[in-house]
Amino acid sequence: MKDPKKPYTLTAHQISNLIREKKISISALLDSLLKRIDDVDKRVKGFVSVDKKSLKERAKDLESEPKSVGKLYGIPVTIKDNICVEGEPTTCGSKILAGFRPPYNATVVERLRGEGALLLGKANMDEFAFGSSCETSCYGPTHNPWDLDRIPGGSSGGSAATVAADETICALGSDTGGSIRQPAALCGVVGFKPTYGRVSRYGLIAFASSLDQIGPLTKDVRDSALLLNVIAGFDPKDSTSAEIDVPDYTTFLSKDLKGLRIGIPKEYFVKGVDKEVNEAVWKSIKKMKNLGATYEEISLPHTKYAVATYYIVAPAEASSNLERFDGVQYGYRSPEKDKTDSTPPLLRMYNSTRRDGFGAEAKRRIILGTYSLSSGYYDAYYLKAQKVRTRIKEDFDRVFKDYDCIVTPTSPTPAFKLGERLDDPLNMYLSDIFTISANLAGIPAISIPCGFTSKGLPIGLQIIGKPFEEATLLRAAYAYEQSTEWHLMKPEIKRG
Repeated sequence: MKDPKKPYTLTAHQISNLIREKKISISALLDSLLKRIDDVDKRVKGFVSVDKKSLKERAKDLESEPKSVGKLYGIPVTIKDNICVEGEPTTCGSKILAGFRPPYNATVVERLRGEGALLLGKANMDEFAFGSSCETSCYGPTHNPWDLDRIPGGSSGGSAATVAADETICALGSDTGGSIRQPAALCGVVGFKPTYGRVSRYGLIAFASSLDQIGPLTKDVRDSALLLNVIAGFDPKDSTSAEIDVPDYTTFLSKDLKGLRIGIPKEYFVKGVDKEVNEAVWKSIKKMKNLGATYEEISLPHTKYAVATYYIVAPAEASSNLERFDGVQYGYRSPEKDKTDSTPPLLRMYNSTRRDGFGAEAKRRIILGTYSLSSGYYDAYYLKAQKVRTRIKEDFDRVFKDYDCIVTPTSPTPAFKLGERLDDPLNMYLSDIFTISANLAGIPAISIPCGFTSKGLPIGLQIIGKPFEEATLLRAAYAYEQSTEWHLMKPEIKRG
């Protein structure tokens, strides 16, 4: 349970009230979090960098400038390591970006700072967001606070784990195929992927440009609404940004679901889904019915092609986006080792830098993506995958004519053991089987805690919505959340 005597356990909206009422100072809040990080992060390993000195200076600056009070005044927010913060290490969890400090801020960072947020540090992640377990980072794996021998999910595993472990108040992650929602589910927190185009991608180091979206990871639904109020909105620096008004999402939070029509896709309740996950999700659906919603079984027939489609489209875009990392302009450059090599020096430098700088999963996806875009294979793979992607989107369009949202499990299983799937990439890719479709269709989706397994591992409930109707998802998620106590549960991090 949350303990008001330990401010690091509180939510952003609770802390915001305490700061405004002058019951806690920003410096005292920061000190409690830094001590918490010192106490537990050597076991969780959710952070890759925390600049304590600059944080303390920033906290004092905020306290001395009352005119700067904003929606997130004094609230510490952790930033995933693929979101640019001017002058701070931003490496995407990869050796190839070692030493890189961006000369500019991502738009979301500018907006957070503009509302008085305190950027706490950079969170660990799968290298270039390639992974579902937060095990492919050059810094080593992040551990799940609920069981340190298990994965926290990925690729935003560091962001999710630091929220779950009370090392931060809230965090930003990025979601390309479930990378916010899946770790949120496995760590027992709230993870929200907005509609594609709702939040600016300027300053997000790209994985797959047509799929990536920045979103919040928080301790409860209200905090997600608060963060979305700040980071959402049109940005002329992002050519894919949607010029659509952003409502105050907190005004949609209510405790009943009267009139809400829910679709339950039969394709998401199939063999292979963990029994306890299935039971928890169905109990949640019935709880939502008790709150006034109605539900019916629906079909999304092209769901079975989502994983195959994603793992053609996403690596293809990744191979193009990662072409710029060659050791010339920034980041790691491999030292010349074999001068007797007859390969031209520039090509030799490219080859050795990429060989030494990229990890195994990054190489795998670059090679796969390059292959599917190559002459003779583009039509057979990439073009066909894009056509199937359209079919997946059409499935959602058809369903949303009759239903307000769709409810599914977030992940087919609870968190698995560290190392369990590292040598089985196909099995690892199936971790995102229920989250990928929302990215392919560009629609919003949220994961909220809905129970625990008999081993004490969190289970996540996913709610998928219509484009740019984040308010409906927040309403549904908040009503369910407030009728349960899952979001109030806290892990006991074992000392090692």
